[in-house]
Formats: sequence, structure tokens, C-alpha cells
Amino acid sequence: MNIQQMMEFEIGEALDKQLTELLMKSFEPLYHERSYFKQLPHLRLIACDEQQHVIGQVGLDFRVMNLNGDPIRVLGIIDLCVQEEWQGRGIGGALMERVIALGDEHRIDFLLLFADRPDLYEQIGFHKVSNTCTWLQIDDQNQTTRGIGEAPFDELMVKTVGDKQWTEGTLDLLGYLY
Repeated sequence: MNIQQMMEFEIGEALDKQLTELLMKSFEPLYHERSYFKQLPHLRLIACDEQQHVIGQVGLDFRVMNLNGDPIRVLGIIDLCVQEEWQGRGIGGALMERVIALGDEHRIDFLLLFADRPDLYEQIGFHKVSNTCTWLQIDDQNQTTRGIGEAPFDELMVKTVGDKQWTEGTLDLLGYLY
């Protein structure tokens, strides 16, 4: 297995097709014949087998968010998934190790994700937070803006990788919800 780091605009048609198939299988019925849900990630880490077939991926979105009035640099983790027949072989863990290394190597304050399996992320240093979030609501089927959402999420998890401390309160994502 090898892991490639690719900017989204570097991904060609054949690779995009493989990513689309993986995401549609992994997150059925959320994906609509495309390799992203609401918006393209900035960067992907893509795990491939020896024949260069995609066996896992994670999307990454780097942006400034507002935590209780203070700007923070966040690397958002989007749609970590592994082909079913490759699960249990450490591929998801290897992808997350690379994500954490990126957070440690660059000017990033926090890693952030919305987890459907928090137990997996707690093992690697993430913790649940209960901030009320605001975000840009996007209709994923029509790809149009619907408005601004505001709510807390049980699935919101963060890992500190910089010098700032996470605080409870309000988190403005300053963009779409992953």
C-alpha cells in the first residue's frame, strides 16, 4: 500500500471515478455520482494497492474558523473511508497518522471532524466538543445555497495540534458543513 497526497485539482478523470465509487459504497445513499458530498476538499490522502487501485481516502479542508470571536486555523477531515475488503488492515489508521503529521508540521491549530464512530477517533487523541455551530447550508443535490444553519452537533470532535486551547461556546465554520 502507498499513500499519495494530492491537491484536488490534480485528480484526473480515472482517479475521480475510483474515488466516486469508493465514496458511494462507503456512504450510501449520500453521494450522487460524484467524488464529493457538498463541496470539493482542498487536498486528499489516497491509499492505493500495488496496482494503483484506490483502497482508501480522506479529504482535507484547510480554513479559518471563528471560535468565540477568535480566528483559528483548522484542518477539517472529510469522509475517511476504506474499501470493505481492505478494512481491518490499518489503512484508516495510516491515513489518520498522515493527517495528524500534517497538523503537526504546518500552522494548524486544530484538526476537526464529524464522527459517526467517535470511539475510533478518541483512540488517537480526538475528543468530543459541544459547541453551537453556524455554517453555510448547501443543498447537496442541487448544489445551491439554502441559508445559514445553527445547531450543536453530537458528532463534532477536535484534536489540538497547535498552541491554542479549544473553548466551548460558538464555532462559526465560515463555510459549509463537512
